[in-house]
Amino acid sequence: MKFENPAGAVPTLATYLDDFDPRSGNVVERAIFNHRLLVILLCLALTLLLGWQARGIGINASFEKTIPTQHPYIANFLAERSELSGVGNVLRIAVAAEQGDIFNAAYLDTLARLNDELYLLPGVDRPYMKSLWTPTTRWTAVTEDGLDGGTVIPDGYDGSPASLDEVRANVARSGEIGQLVAGDMRSSVIFLPLLDRNPQNGEALDYAVLSQQLETLRAKYQAEGVSIHITGFSKIVGDLLEGLGQVALFFVIAVLVSVTMLLAYTRCLRSTFAVVACSLVGVLWQVGLLASLGYALDPYSILVPFLVFAIGMSHGSQKMNGIMQDIGRGLSRLAAARMTFRRLFLAGLTALISDAVGFAVLWVIEIQVIRDLAITASIGVAVLVLTNLVLLPVLLSYTGVSAKAAQRSLRDQQAGHERHPLWSGLSRFATPRRAIAALLVGAVLALGGKLIGSQLQIGDLDPGAPELRADSRYNRDAAFMNAHYAASSDIFVIMVRTPEDQCTRYATLAAVDELAWRLEQLPGVEATNSMASLSKMASAGYNEGNLKWYELIPNEGALGAVQTRAPRELFNQGCSLLSLYVYLADHKAATLARVVAESEAFIAQQALPEVKFMLAAGSAGIEAATNIVVEKAMREMLYWVYGAVILLCWLTFRSWRAVLAAILPLMLTSVLAEALMVGLGMGVKVATLPVIALGVGIGIDYALYVLSVLLARMKAGDSLQDAYYGALLATGKVVLLTGLTLAIAVATWVFSPIKFQADMGILLAFMFLVNMLGALILLPALAWLLLPRGSQRVAD
Repeated sequence: MKFENPAGAVPTLATYLDDFDPRSGNVVERAIFNHRLLVILLCLALTLLLGWQARGIGINASFEKTIPTQHPYIANFLAERSELSGVGNVLRIAVAAEQGDIFNAAYLDTLARLNDELYLLPGVDRPYMKSLWTPTTRWTAVTEDGLDGGTVIPDGYDGSPASLDEVRANVARSGEIGQLVAGDMRSSVIFLPLLDRNPQNGEALDYAVLSQQLETLRAKYQAEGVSIHITGFSKIVGDLLEGLGQVALFFVIAVLVSVTMLLAYTRCLRSTFAVVACSLVGVLWQVGLLASLGYALDPYSILVPFLVFAIGMSHGSQKMNGIMQDIGRGLSRLAAARMTFRRLFLAGLTALISDAVGFAVLWVIEIQVIRDLAITASIGVAVLVLTNLVLLPVLLSYTGVSAKAAQRSLRDQQAGHERHPLWSGLSRFATPRRAIAALLVGAVLALGGKLIGSQLQIGDLDPGAPELRADSRYNRDAAFMNAHYAASSDIFVIMVRTPEDQCTRYATLAAVDELAWRLEQLPGVEATNSMASLSKMASAGYNEGNLKWYELIPNEGALGAVQTRAPRELFNQGCSLLSLYVYLADHKAATLARVVAESEAFIAQQALPEVKFMLAAGSAGIEAATNIVVEKAMREMLYWVYGAVILLCWLTFRSWRAVLAAILPLMLTSVLAEALMVGLGMGVKVATLPVIALGVGIGIDYALYVLSVLLARMKAGDSLQDAYYGALLATGKVVLLTGLTLAIAVATWVFSPIKFQADMGILLAFMFLVNMLGALILLPALAWLLLPRGSQRVAD
């Protein structure tokens, strides 16, 4: 006989005792289950091949991949990069004397040897390296004979008291106090610009190796009576990569939690092992495919394999539960697997496509590291279609479940409402009184969440590196830098392009000086530096140091003379590009927004046709551009992901009422997640932006499974409450199980030394739980409000 069964409907035991027709079902089902052994052998071959390929996966990061290279600010920076001095990926290494000041022979000898070792590190942009020992660090003074100058460490330095006194005087005349030398004279900085590639092998600079080399030098020289403090993008990434060694531990914990929870639910070792194994196979395929395509994992995508495992566990648990229930009703293992495949494949496929869309829409964000994350995650979700929707039912068609698990499932199905207070209680949310209460609570939460979420800010809200813990080694180093140096590491650089050899014209320098003055009035701006400020200082120097002459003199010859002694970082060799350095107190979103707004307003007003002011370089300039891209992408990304999920739900249910019932709980979760971010002091940035999209893509899984069974039972004639009760027994309890399991697993990330991983753990745990509660409480209430009652058809 040909077996036909409405999705979600419970066939009678007599039906199952009949011979199951292997020719029934659609063409996909027949192709899979009529060739089960071939499917398993193909999957085994793929597992061996991709497992071998997975050995070649690397973990690294790239500076350019973390910035929005297509944004006009970054395009300006990259176009002028060859003529800018150390305003991109740079390290600042402070060497502090433990006793006394820096003007002693032992300290300067230690600094010189460290300087030489850093100079030889692969990837250092050596011409632009700067410290007290580099020839580019010079002093200038006005004497009776005119302007005089030289290197801060004189050629005849020999460590004698007289030489040390000369160094002290040169430092005072160099203008480097607050920049290379701390105001208390107890430390100095080695400024280390980096290249994107290692010139020795042409490969991308390995930040993990670089960080290890720096830590080796730190340990070596701190034994000589100095303390060393290192800041910069590459050190942040190096520390992140070092902390990622613990990710494997969290992955193992997640697997153990999932196995424990699933085994406690099924009490069936074989089916639990099958679900976990298929989910792990999905992760292995993902990593193998990434390695084959030449991708590497980075600090932002390293957590994606766990998300793929989590999604696989969610879908695998649903398939296992359906097969266990069907075997409990008397169906054979093969027939149970086919019937579960028939019932849940469409819902599972739609859910996985929604998950993939949740990842794929991250492509709209013009930051390569997020685009790589989108590709990484989309590949992972795509392989789950084979491992968890196809391979798992085929495996279970051979292994089945234990007899006790099947019998227990049958007892649960046949028990009355009074035997299941939890499911009976949840089913009452499909009745008027409970539904209205749930809808009112949901509306209040949505309103409150929206009010709080309106305060959500873009960018970093804390000083230092928010990706790391406040008490981390890096953030302690950053705090040292901020406390002892006037020139912070948060530098915003404005580029000024002029005709060739005309960068010192009076009109140009006057415009630069005006912009610098306007920026200095802003909160969060500590100081500025430019050729204009140097020219004013020189003007005072030419006139016996009289500060009345601290002004730009409209004399082209005098202004041009300053160029011969100006630091290299202020202008390029052809005198066609100036750099205005703006030193900020921090890189908080509000500080950057003020600087950008004031700079843009000035650029719009300035009226020099041959002079072009361009934003922006420097660490703060790059971050400002990133914030702009993230702010634009945040809403655009949500529009895309919700639009795609709505379309997929419509194609699945063909009912706008059902689509609303599935989507509104997701929207509530998004609103509450933004409120949670405000409460926890998180900003929207590269590390947190993907989580917002992921919560929508993953969250729809719960609603799809519950709603598909609910609608099928209503079509079969059940009342709404009875249909929902049946949906709870069929899929709802697995939704509860997977929601709790995944929330517990990701909650362990809170203990990670990497703060953004801990933040992602909190947000994901929150989204797993709220999406689960939305599917179990708010969805039936919305169904009561929107769907026709009783046995009426739900399609419009």
